[in-house]
Amino acid sequence: MNTRRHESRPAAAATAEPVLAALLANPAITQPLQRLLRAAAGAGAGAELDARDPPGVVERMLAALQRLDADSDTLVAAIVHSYPVLQQRLGSTFEREYPAIAPLLDGQRAAEQVWTLHAEQGGRSGNEGLRRLLLAIVRDLRVVPILLARQLARMQGADALAADRRTALATLTRDIHAPLANRLGIWQLKWELEDLAFRYLQPDTYKQIARLLDEKRVDRERYIEDVKQTLREAMAAQGIKADIAGRPKHIYSIWKKMQRKDVPIGELYDLRAVRVLVDSVGDCYAALGAVHASWTPVPSEFDDYIARPKRNDYRSLHTAVIGPEGKTLEVQIRTVDMHRQAELGVAAHWKYKEGAGAGDAAFDRKIAWMRKLLEPAADGAEPDEAALARELDTELVEDRVYVLTPKGEVIDLPAGATPLDFAYRVHTEVGHRCRGAKVDGRIVPLDHRLASGDRVEIMTAKTGEPRRDWLVESNGFLASSRSREKVRNWFHKLDRARNEAAGKDLLDKELRRLGLLGADLAPARERFSLASDADLHVLVALGDVGPHQVGRVLLEHERAASAPPPVERPAPALPRRTPRGKAADFTVQGVDNLLVQLARCCQPLPGEPIAGYLTRGRGVTVHRDTCASYRRLAAAQPQRTLPVEWGRAGSAYEVDVEVLAVDRKWLLKEVTNLIAQANAHVTRIHSEHQRSGAQVRFLMRLKVDDYGQLSTLLGKLAALPGVEQARRA
Repeated sequence: MNTRRHESRPAAAATAEPVLAALLANPAITQPLQRLLRAAAGAGAGAELDARDPPGVVERMLAALQRLDADSDTLVAAIVHSYPVLQQRLGSTFEREYPAIAPLLDGQRAAEQVWTLHAEQGGRSGNEGLRRLLLAIVRDLRVVPILLARQLARMQGADALAADRRTALATLTRDIHAPLANRLGIWQLKWELEDLAFRYLQPDTYKQIARLLDEKRVDRERYIEDVKQTLREAMAAQGIKADIAGRPKHIYSIWKKMQRKDVPIGELYDLRAVRVLVDSVGDCYAALGAVHASWTPVPSEFDDYIARPKRNDYRSLHTAVIGPEGKTLEVQIRTVDMHRQAELGVAAHWKYKEGAGAGDAAFDRKIAWMRKLLEPAADGAEPDEAALARELDTELVEDRVYVLTPKGEVIDLPAGATPLDFAYRVHTEVGHRCRGAKVDGRIVPLDHRLASGDRVEIMTAKTGEPRRDWLVESNGFLASSRSREKVRNWFHKLDRARNEAAGKDLLDKELRRLGLLGADLAPARERFSLASDADLHVLVALGDVGPHQVGRVLLEHERAASAPPPVERPAPALPRRTPRGKAADFTVQGVDNLLVQLARCCQPLPGEPIAGYLTRGRGVTVHRDTCASYRRLAAAQPQRTLPVEWGRAGSAYEVDVEVLAVDRKWLLKEVTNLIAQANAHVTRIHSEHQRSGAQVRFLMRLKVDDYGQLSTLLGKLAALPGVEQARRA
């Protein structure tokens, strides 16, 4: 389907430049932009400036935008996108001088993805996902009114299209544009979009309802005027200041209510309806009394949404009465503030209309903010551009991603989700058997972070089971708690002995990396309230406790055990930096003005228990407290040992790492790429083949921030294909 580009027509080509000149003369467009666009339009030396759409579409689109009080940038972005050649002529100068317009142009181009996906699906399903995808990929939501106005302009000229293209255009309008206009509170466009789409998709039903309405339109309008006059007199008699207006019913809305209530058009209570706006809640109930005193109420049709607001916080009084001439009449009563809140989206009236449940809070905030942005300033002043930019930065932080299946269906995932999360979202068995993934046709690792608009394909094995390291949070395989729970459930079904053995293997691997293999697990058992090491192993296997958590507990315990006893008059602790830009800050108790450096023999990392040794002429050397060299020196000259603590973090530390793997092509490249992705640095690397010739051993010196980063990196290195071992040397 292509509802945007049309074949060149002689009439369109002949009138393109005069039409553009008239558009650019719009007083809402600033003078500098008018001059720049006129210069670009005339730069082609008589070349045609064909629009994307037939004659009249751009003019109608701008008229709709001006009804919404669109600003100069929005109008210009709509015009420039409508004339592709004009955009080419403007080039980099335009984006450099007017950077605020560039996101509006990018958003219109990004929306083409959604139109294409809708065409691929044939409007079958997933329209809610497509609407959310549109709002996710359009970073400046001011693009949405442009899209709606352009679609309305196209629908208003749809009579000139072929039947199949007209139907496709109406289907897109019904599925995407009309619901978005409803959500964003752009009521003027919403009603027109819905009615036009209904007209072309169900022409017979549309004409039937229109004929029934037209037969009595004059009588109905006279009836509403009589009702308004009666209500004005009743309100004045009660001393209530009220604004009373008729509520026009649109054809699509009437048809929806007929379907929902399964009644003919003559039995709809709100076919004749008025809305009463007052100043206070007390006046709402006083006005209700005046209405019920004037006419007989219909008991089953009264709803008090002020005393009992809807779940979406919508507040109003709804009643139906037997009005003049014995005809039913609907009356809505609310305060001006309640009406304003409903228009801003606080009541989220669109959810009730569309029959959906309550949405997530972040999405509601975005919609409410968009409605607020569309409102003109109360005093008519232009909004402050800097404040608007700050609002854009704050409000448009998306906490969900919307990715696509190979068939174009939209999948909603939490921010930071991976291909593995996607697989479990599609189906639990797909997740269990997942062995690889492609994003936009490119193979990616399973911990790759997805972005809105990505098309994801999962590669599965015929049979398979999840891996336990998927549950290790530091490995980054799963961002969704729902996905992790599915993996845990799979392992919960295994027998205890198998879980215990698997958990011990996972924990031993982590402790070996940290140099803690064989350490007493009692501190971890106490921290997690467990009776035995076996219980701890089972929790590690099930992912309820991470191996990294256990390692941290053991290191904290060793650090606390090695803390010096308190002294009566301790000197203030002073942090000391290492010389020549070394990476650590330390606190050396009771000593001032000393050089501090890391021992090269054991290379301690932040968070590990450490001790200092006062050397001759080289200041204090900091060792791991389990370092064999330190213990030998301390035994020989205990008077030179000093208590040392880690100071503030944020610098890099060197550590030796050993990787043993099966030799294969691209192995070194994958290892170094993984280190770079982890934000670590390689300062030295040495490789050697083992005697068998099939294995290679890498000895590397890395710079890392702390032992947590090192543990995560070692886990990812060990997960590379062919790697048999990755540990601290």
